[in-house]
Amino acid sequence: MANPKRRHSNTRTRLRRSHDHLIVQASGLCPNCKAAIRSHRICKFCGFYKGKQVLTVKVKTKKKEQ
Repeated sequence: MANPKRRHSNTRTRLRRSHDHLIVQASGLCPNCKAAIRSHRICKFCGFYKGKQVLTVKVKTKKKEQ
């Protein structure tokens, strides 16, 4: 197995790693409830996709304090 003969400089290392950064995911608005969702995904707030109800979403209710 080959081993490096010399150490890479900081500049060379950083140039190689320039493509390893994180990319911001594109998001849009749900046409039904106007919540921010990612493209081509079912809205997790209302359950709609392309104007059709795909999932039934349970509504969370607060418990009454006793």
